[in-house]
Amino acid sequence: MLTLDLFFFCVAGPAVVFAGISKAGFGSGAAFAAATILALVVEPGLALGVMLPLLMLIDVSSLKPYWRKWSYPDVKLLVIGGLPGIVAGALLYQVASPDLFRLLIGGVSVGFVLWQLSLKTGLIKLAQTRMPDWTGLMFGSIAGFTTFVSHAGGPPAAVFLLGRGLSKTQFQATTVLLFWVLNIVKFIPYAALGMFTTQTFIANIALAPFALLGTWIGVRAHHLVPERVFFGLTYVLLMITGCKLIWDALT
Repeated sequence: MLTLDLFFFCVAGPAVVFAGISKAGFGSGAAFAAATILALVVEPGLALGVMLPLLMLIDVSSLKPYWRKWSYPDVKLLVIGGLPGIVAGALLYQVASPDLFRLLIGGVSVGFVLWQLSLKTGLIKLAQTRMPDWTGLMFGSIAGFTTFVSHAGGPPAAVFLLGRGLSKTQFQATTVLLFWVLNIVKFIPYAALGMFTTQTFIANIALAPFALLGTWIGVRAHHLVPERVFFGLTYVLLMITGCKLIWDALT
């Protein structure tokens, strides 16, 4: 049940702004924090249903600033790999309980933070050579699955793209195009699975200005704000909310 009260919008509004900033300015890496935060106050499936149309709005709003600045060959590999990943996510959703999705979303959140800390501290080092094309299909499949179950396709896509030697803006533009395509594909099974309701539609209308505001800030922040500052706060938020979701799922 989705209760559209003041508390919901106090939580959802900032979360959607955050998603817009991340998707439009910082490669989508932490945009799934919005779904993680919403899953603290509503059933996970509804949280995903609320967020998808808003993410699609952010995608469309982000296309023009990054138009044709992407790496099309890399997008193609990730999309081809992402389609079967989305199918796998849809099949899992049909047999999974809400607690499983809480566990998955929480696990992805905590795992993302630990992955980033491992990279920063040197415990894990990405190969310095250019990643081969077949890894794009592999990471695309992972991104397709995680984007379906928790809107968290950014991290696996980033692992591949960081190994392809893209510039900062080319990397950002590539993620914009990638998730514009994957989110359109996701919309069909989401609708078939009943993840959109009248209440989620009303929530989307009310939260659309927050999505557009986040997109506007994100595009400008892409050129101004150091990623370290932005993602430092992101990691703290994701770790706290991810651990809370895992605790809720297990208890």
